[in-house]
Amino acid sequence: MPVSRHTGTEARSTNAGRRRRILSESEALPCLRDVIARTRRLVFFGGAGVSTASGIPDFRSGNGLYRRETDGPDPEIILSKTFFYLHPEAFFDYYRSHLLFPDARPNAAHAWLYEMEKQDVLRGIVTQNIDGLHRKAGNRRVYEIHGSVHENACMDCGASYPMETILKSEGIPRCARCGGVIRPSVVLYGEAPDRYVCIGACREISGADTLIVAGTSLTVEPAASFLDYFGGKDLVVINRTPTPADRRAGLVIRGDVTRVLGALSEE
Repeated sequence: MPVSRHTGTEARSTNAGRRRRILSESEALPCLRDVIARTRRLVFFGGAGVSTASGIPDFRSGNGLYRRETDGPDPEIILSKTFFYLHPEAFFDYYRSHLLFPDARPNAAHAWLYEMEKQDVLRGIVTQNIDGLHRKAGNRRVYEIHGSVHENACMDCGASYPMETILKSEGIPRCARCGGVIRPSVVLYGEAPDRYVCIGACREISGADTLIVAGTSLTVEPAASFLDYFGGKDLVVINRTPTPADRRAGLVIRGDVTRVLGALSEE
C-alpha cells in the first residue's frame, strides 16, 4: 500500500505490521519526546543534512554541491580514487575550495546529541559526514564511515597532519619529513570504507533499541545498508524528503533535523 506523504497522515507498514506516522516538525515533537523518554540505547545515523545549518552544503539537494555548475568533470569524478591518482593537483584545488570549512561550528543537532551521550542514552553516532563536527561538539562514540577532513597522512612515511596543512598548501601538499604526498583520510569514490569502522557502526546499530536516521537520503552504499542491522523497537526518520527507510519507520518527521533536535534541546 502506498504511503501518503501529506502532513499528519498515518499508514500501515506492510513489512513491520505497525502503524507508521508521517508528521510535520511541530506535530512530531510530542511523539519524539515519548520515544526518547523510553529509550535506553539510542544510536543516531546521520548524513549531510545534519551539517547544513553549520554552513556546510549537502551534496544532492537543489542547492547541493553536485548540482552546482562547474568547469570540467563532475564532482563525483573529481572526488574519485582514479582522478586523485591521475590528476592530484586538480583534485586538491577542488577539495580545498569545496570540502573544507574551517570556520564551521556544531549546530543545535550536534549539541543535543552531545547531551544525550553525556546522559549515557546515546551509545553511538554513525555519520556519513567528513566534517568532524560531531567530535568538535564533544561526542566520542562517533563512527565516521567516510573518514574525516581533520585526519591527513603522508602516503610514504605515514606522518600525520591537520586540516590546516592542506588549506595552507598550494598545489599538491607535501610531507615536511620526506616530501611524500599528504592525502586526506576520506573515502573517495571507488574506495571501500574502513572495515573496522563499519564493523563498529553495525554493532552499535544492532544493539540499539532506538535508531534515529536523519539528514540523509540513504542513497550511498554500503552505509545505507547498515540499517538492515537494526532490530530494535523504534525507528525514527527525520528528513526533508522521502527515504527508503520510511516504510520501516514507526515515526517519520518531514523537516529539518537541526530544528527538530534543537527544539528538544530547548526543553
